[in-house]
Amino acid sequence: MTSLAADLILYGGHVRTGLRDQLHQAVAVLNGRIVAVGTNAQLHELRGPHTVSLDLRDRLVLPGFQDAHIHPVEGGLTRQQCDLHEQATAPEYLAAICEYARSHPAAPWIVGGGWSMDAFPGGVPHRSPLDAVVQDRPVFLPNRDGHSTWVNSRALELAGIDERTPDPPDGRIERDPDGMPTGVLHEGAARLVSGLLPPLTAQDRRAGLLAGQRYLHSLGITGWQDAIVGGDVAEQDSYQTYCDAAASGELTARVVGALWWERSRGLDQLPELIARRDASRIGRFAATSVKLMVDGVLETRTAAMRTPYLQADGSPSADVGMSFLDAETLREIVVEIDAAGLQAHFHAIGDRAVRDALDAVEAARIINGNNDTRPHIAHLQVVHPDDRVRFALTGVAANAQPLWACYEPQMTQLTIPQLGPERAGWQYPFADLHHSGAVLAAGSDWPVSTPNPLEEIHVAVNRRAIDTPCEPAFLPEQALTLHEAVAAFTIGSAHVNHLDQLTGTLQVGKRADFAVLDRDIFTEPADRIGEAVVDLTFVDGDLVFERNVS
Repeated sequence: MTSLAADLILYGGHVRTGLRDQLHQAVAVLNGRIVAVGTNAQLHELRGPHTVSLDLRDRLVLPGFQDAHIHPVEGGLTRQQCDLHEQATAPEYLAAICEYARSHPAAPWIVGGGWSMDAFPGGVPHRSPLDAVVQDRPVFLPNRDGHSTWVNSRALELAGIDERTPDPPDGRIERDPDGMPTGVLHEGAARLVSGLLPPLTAQDRRAGLLAGQRYLHSLGITGWQDAIVGGDVAEQDSYQTYCDAAASGELTARVVGALWWERSRGLDQLPELIARRDASRIGRFAATSVKLMVDGVLETRTAAMRTPYLQADGSPSADVGMSFLDAETLREIVVEIDAAGLQAHFHAIGDRAVRDALDAVEAARIINGNNDTRPHIAHLQVVHPDDRVRFALTGVAANAQPLWACYEPQMTQLTIPQLGPERAGWQYPFADLHHSGAVLAAGSDWPVSTPNPLEEIHVAVNRRAIDTPCEPAFLPEQALTLHEAVAAFTIGSAHVNHLDQLTGTLQVGKRADFAVLDRDIFTEPADRIGEAVVDLTFVDGDLVFERNVS
């Protein structure tokens, strides 16, 4: 224990370090690092005339949460745009869009998003009701997962999209029976319109990042991996935004950026990504990962499956989804980025996409050896049983989004019927992955869904949503223990971010990044985990969030 007086001591609480269920009463900080954990009496000896002492009043201290797959700039911007995340039905969406358009008469486009597919028949809205509320301007509204976009007739007209427009190779234009576009653009088809959006300014992106950061700190999040830095979507090209915020000190979170791999290009882009990585090691930011979009999503049949989707009558269709990067190309890319010391961050929903990603990493291991690049596969919705042990064998981390592992309308109406009973039972196998020895990290994919780690942890443990306590648990054999779920959002995500030597547990010598919860969730019933809230968040021992409890 240090002989110097601490800058900060938190005492009188439940300090859970993340190590073998260790429980202490107090934690002390000096120069941004943890210098002691122990009893109140032990740490009382570290008080000096300038020490700030905080009585926890039996509250819980955990390592700061880290989100391993998130889009904070986009999330921050969406909160300032036509945000539909708080609505749930088609009439509510249309009312919110109408009100936003009315209150923003000078906006050349109505931009925002966050609608849910289960609010519409077959998961697909139509341009006509959108035209009825906004006739004078184009509208561009991605859904919650960002894989489908709702546009009005004005946007289709500006983009030149009509019944003669072919589907792009990596997307699909939803059409009426007569071939006319309905106003929904899946995957790469949205680019036909997104390229026309007014460009965001540097000030817009900065405001989005800082708004997102404030919100995430309020949830106890002290670090994350931004899953798309760069690319063709304006608000996601946030590389310079992060660099500037890191240089100015405005970036108070620890952030890894996943540089976008443009699938319309080849290996010629690799030197550009390496240069961006090398120029990005500024303050708390480093763009050391590469985002590889392997497939789409199940609801729109764009996730890559090994066997066909089912039709409405339960018979197999001819559709096995989309691979945005075929298996051979993906292997070539991963071998090269791994050799360059870059991390592969895969989006993989379907079982074929997951297998292709594992095969690609396996090829890189054979050719390059066991480089410490820590590749990880995000989403992992359908994982074939044969592939679950391969994560540990290849050193691939499983990047889970636990909030989705429950019964909810999109799952029951749009996903399970297309998979059938066997494949539906392969979804989100977090327990199998953990027990097979895989490193389990966790993230939210915000603004796709809430970034609140406590709600995510609640679902990981209960396999049911916080607002549906009477629903059956979804594949309860795949539930995690509370310790396992918290570890995924702390040390597991820190591992993925190459920050595990600095953060992820409350150990002497590590950075003083921690969250103070209003209760000890380890002593509460499991069905109340999601009710907990964060009172305080610290980064490097500095207070970055305090909840107003008045």
